[in-house]
Amino acid sequence: MNLKFQRAVDRYAGVPICALLSLLERFRGKAPLAAPPKKILVILLSEMGSLVLAHPMFARLKQRYPEASIYVLQFAKNREVLDLLGVIPEENVLTLDDGSLGGLVRDSLSAIRTLRALRIDAVIDCELFARISSIFSWLSGAPLRVGFHRHTQEGLYRGSFINRPVMYNPYRHLSHQFLTMVEALESTTMPPVKFLPEPDPCKPPQLVFAPQEREEVAAQLHRDFPAISDKKLVLVYPSGGILPIRAWPLENYHRLCKTLLDEGYAVAITGMKGDQPLAQTIVDHCQSASCINLAGYTKSVRQLLALFHRASLLVTNDGGPGQFAALTPLPTITFFGPETPLLYQPLGTNGYCFHQPLPCSPCLTAYNHRSSPCDGDNQCLKQITTEQVLAKAREMLGATAVAPDRKSA
Repeated sequence: MNLKFQRAVDRYAGVPICALLSLLERFRGKAPLAAPPKKILVILLSEMGSLVLAHPMFARLKQRYPEASIYVLQFAKNREVLDLLGVIPEENVLTLDDGSLGGLVRDSLSAIRTLRALRIDAVIDCELFARISSIFSWLSGAPLRVGFHRHTQEGLYRGSFINRPVMYNPYRHLSHQFLTMVEALESTTMPPVKFLPEPDPCKPPQLVFAPQEREEVAAQLHRDFPAISDKKLVLVYPSGGILPIRAWPLENYHRLCKTLLDEGYAVAITGMKGDQPLAQTIVDHCQSASCINLAGYTKSVRQLLALFHRASLLVTNDGGPGQFAALTPLPTITFFGPETPLLYQPLGTNGYCFHQPLPCSPCLTAYNHRSSPCDGDNQCLKQITTEQVLAKAREMLGATAVAPDRKSA
């Protein structure tokens, strides 16, 4: 389903459903709350990168409730990332197919039946931009429901049946807000958690790959693209995904990649299979054997992360790749503008974020359903110059590159 259709369904179906469930909850009265909870459901449907930001929350849940069983409800396309993080048993993951309305309805009904049979004690709804997750929290049958709530602020109406309503705070990093939701499970204040939070329990784990696995991925890459085998490799992710407004201008990527090639680096354009035409425009512009199209090349997120170990730098728009890089040693440059690093900066220590805090930035927020008022002229990204990015890239790449690419010199 495309994003506009999802927003329409969420608005025109989600609002009346949330209102109806709120009315039912008022007449039903308060159910007894299980404390401490023995079965906890985490609803985290959205982008893959959010799962990395939620890792400290899962660690805190295990620390606070060591005897509890933790379950996750998510979109099927994000399943692999959760499995890689290894935060919960694979059999405790419930997935939804959001590729079509029919598939989503079918999987939703199945998930609700499963959750009610499990007798979930508590739900933590981590979603900011949708009402469907709050509906799931009520339909799960859990007596304790934690979720973001607008209180007296503007924002999405998500019903009044969330009985641990956490105030969304646009001034705190999202990973810290996820931690607040754990504290809210047993908080008795309104809004919940009126005390200083504990320190983060951990940073994202560095995923461990056997040397043989990394070597096999690198060897296959060199067999497929022998021209890059003796060069430092810079990965570039130029796509904005489902939100094109998040993309740094294509002409800037052209200049960046061409200059890096002239300085002796190899450049690989990454992305999903659907990003192949975009990646090819950069390859065609550079006209170098050392500039390769890797969009759709990796068959799994794990293979992509193994490829990260072959690279020396990643340059990416805000999105999944920047968050995944925090699970590896790969230095990363990430562009923010329509969204802000204050909320979404990757948790690793190996990254640098470019951000121009214009008066209109960020424009994609929990208050507008990520529907930007911008007319497409994303000056917040256009004002990040190629020269600025090249200077930072050279700094992060460190040592002088190998001999210049002769075809592009």
